[in-house]
Amino acid sequence: MATRQRVELSSEQIAAFKSIFQDRCVTTESVLDEHGRDESAFPPVMPSAVIYAKSTEEVSQVMKMCYEQSIPVVPFGAGTSLEGHVLPIFGGISLDISMMNKILEITSEDLLVRVQGGVHRVALNEKLANSGLFFSVDPGADATLGGMASTGASGTTTVKYGSMRENVLAMTVVLSDGTVINTGRPTRKLSAGYDLTRLIIGSEGTLGIITELTLRVFGIPEKMSAAVVRFESLEDGVKAAATIVQMGTNIARCEFLDIASVESVNKHSNLNLSPKPTLFFEFHGSQVSVENDAQIVKEIVSEFNGFEFEWTSDESSRRRLWQARHDLYWSNLHNNPGKRVVSTDMAVPLSRLAEAVDTCEKILSESRFKFCIFGHVADGNFHCTIITDPKFPEELQEIRVLTHTMTSAIIAMNGTCTGEHGIGLGKIDALVEEAGQSSVDTMIKIKNVLDPKNILNPGKVLKV
Repeated sequence: MATRQRVELSSEQIAAFKSIFQDRCVTTESVLDEHGRDESAFPPVMPSAVIYAKSTEEVSQVMKMCYEQSIPVVPFGAGTSLEGHVLPIFGGISLDISMMNKILEITSEDLLVRVQGGVHRVALNEKLANSGLFFSVDPGADATLGGMASTGASGTTTVKYGSMRENVLAMTVVLSDGTVINTGRPTRKLSAGYDLTRLIIGSEGTLGIITELTLRVFGIPEKMSAAVVRFESLEDGVKAAATIVQMGTNIARCEFLDIASVESVNKHSNLNLSPKPTLFFEFHGSQVSVENDAQIVKEIVSEFNGFEFEWTSDESSRRRLWQARHDLYWSNLHNNPGKRVVSTDMAVPLSRLAEAVDTCEKILSESRFKFCIFGHVADGNFHCTIITDPKFPEELQEIRVLTHTMTSAIIAMNGTCTGEHGIGLGKIDALVEEAGQSSVDTMIKIKNVLDPKNILNPGKVLKV
């Protein structure tokens, strides 16, 4: 991490912000504490002030004032990040865009929607449903769209619909000095100039603050069905998932849960799944097509010793199953009162997936910590969650050694240290190991041009 001093705002600086934003510039301890933590296990760090912005113009105004005085700014949406992205480790301002929650335009004929960065994905889909549409990217948490773009989020439906990188077509972004830029166009094809949209996506608030997004949406399928199948071994299930994708089978979701994950969702979500390594599937299409797809998957998994194949097109059963999967992170917290969860994600080429999962399982099994392995195995992305007790902060260092050991093994398999959570605070060194120092140096050059004073989310992604 870069060596620099924490910035504490003076009373004069806070008064200047209050004169403009009035009661939307907040310094009460409860609000500072709320903005000094996320869902990671990193210890909380409070900002000097929280400013709630309502428009791109206000974000620009904040950045201009902070640029002049070299005040760090950390964008804040829902606080659901898992790698310490929103922690103001060098003080300054937490810039909350949750009031920027307007759905600005739905263009059904173009399958597009334009939103402010503070719109939550669940609220967006509730609105889109009235037009027979849905936005496909679905991380487990009800995150904001700006935050999802900032971390390059994906989720359970990536195998069919893609991640944020494929589904964000255009953005409005405020740079460190308050300059407002528009990236991309609301077109399916674009070959004009550098791709600034995808430069900003996944930059974790270190290059600019996303205030508006134009997103691809999809028509709600005629029929959705779900299936569950069990395996005797983790390896068989992962191999089955990879084969299903390699054969071009039309699946919308394919998730893997190890035994510990199944037991966790059973307890938390009142399910009665067999305590075996398990695959969840979802199929989208016509009544005939989803039945055919389910039959094809049933035949494939049988070749990998899959058993107890259950298929249903009942909507309530399908929703309950996938809600339990989405609640897996929270079930780990609920089932371990007073503990915290370190959740790390990795991704590998499909051909190395079974090896990667097996390697991580062996590394974690040799530790003293409780853990689960699950994830979006159909796209090579999986998660390891490790339970830690905040009463013993030294455990975090042990867990960091474990995660580094796992990510190094994954990188050696031509994989990546993170498929969707991002780098944040926790994987800065892993990024160098993965990308190489010359590539990271190029990223630093880009950072220095767009944020020469290093005030945008400093201390994240890169050592600057």
